[in-house]
Amino acid sequence: MPDFTLNRRFIIAAILLVSGSILSAQTDTLRLIFAGDIMGHAPQVQSAEVVKNKKYDYAPCFKYIKPVLERADIAIGNLELTLPGKPPYTGYPMFRSPDDLAGALKDAGFDLLVTANNHANDSHALGVTHTIDVLRDRGFIQTGTFKTRRDRDAFYPLMVYKNGFKIAIVNYTYDTNGVPTQAPTIVNLIDTVQMRADLQEAVARKPHYIIAIMHWGVEYQLKENAEQERLARFLVRNGADMVIGMHPHVVQPVKNERVKMPDGSIKEAIVVYSLGNFISNQKQPNTDGGILFQVDLLKKKGSPEVRVGKQGIIPVWRYIHKPGDAKATYHTLPVSMLERNAEYFKGMSASGRASMLKFAEGVRKRLGWQEVK
Repeated sequence: MPDFTLNRRFIIAAILLVSGSILSAQTDTLRLIFAGDIMGHAPQVQSAEVVKNKKYDYAPCFKYIKPVLERADIAIGNLELTLPGKPPYTGYPMFRSPDDLAGALKDAGFDLLVTANNHANDSHALGVTHTIDVLRDRGFIQTGTFKTRRDRDAFYPLMVYKNGFKIAIVNYTYDTNGVPTQAPTIVNLIDTVQMRADLQEAVARKPHYIIAIMHWGVEYQLKENAEQERLARFLVRNGADMVIGMHPHVVQPVKNERVKMPDGSIKEAIVVYSLGNFISNQKQPNTDGGILFQVDLLKKKGSPEVRVGKQGIIPVWRYIHKPGDAKATYHTLPVSMLERNAEYFKGMSASGRASMLKFAEGVRKRLGWQEVK
């Protein structure tokens, strides 16, 4: 007769052994999605207007991209406009959008917005402070511009805690279009002395990962320039683990850059030179879309060592939908979803679909980078 007591003990021991192995190998995962330039041209403002100068509905703009953004633990975008809190609301060259846009971006799935860009001062000091207040009130994490020096000292470098990770984020812009920053507000400018000091402070706080988000480069150029490459290497040498670029309004290369560190070792870091536009009314070649960059950060529980897991691009396209005599509506669309299912967005014109596919083909061919479906 078999010894069931012995067998039961063996089974229990085996279960405990397997369970212990699973727990010891368990990893923390943090999925990040980065989006490009969130613009607010005059036709976009007019399209969203429900009650003149009072109520604006931007929800339709992000309806179709929302499921993509929501799969991120942290979705990050560049808010390239100001929220002055009162009309007039204007587009280029001084971007002033209604506060309602912030609520729509939050509902769409964005968690963190950077605001150091060349349009940060478009509504002067009031625009800087009110934009920060609105974003914080809507539940966003925000960095790059600050109400005061004390504000910057307290919240910069930005530390974000999520899923067992401590992430440091720094954000800078090349200029503010010649519009001076009015005291006591601060807009982070690209200044290697200041950036080195900020990165040293970030490193001293012992985050698991450091991300630099840069507003740089030359508009409408499909390749990065020497200055971007130089700054990317500088950032990595001084502690950045990943560099994400904005501003050119077109997609530029995504590269695994190998950088020689001060101790002679080689560090490899992802550099996205430009994500292009997330939403805009720009009509120049290659500006009618961009990419999202998705990356999973992984680490064993209790370990400070982070490795990069699944990563890739998600092409997005700006579609201006104008049915009959109705107002135009701006949409950010995930290209691959529409390729797999034409019914995902109903009513797209044949010419619109052709333009979308042409844009996506160009991006994929230029980047040659793995795409996340």
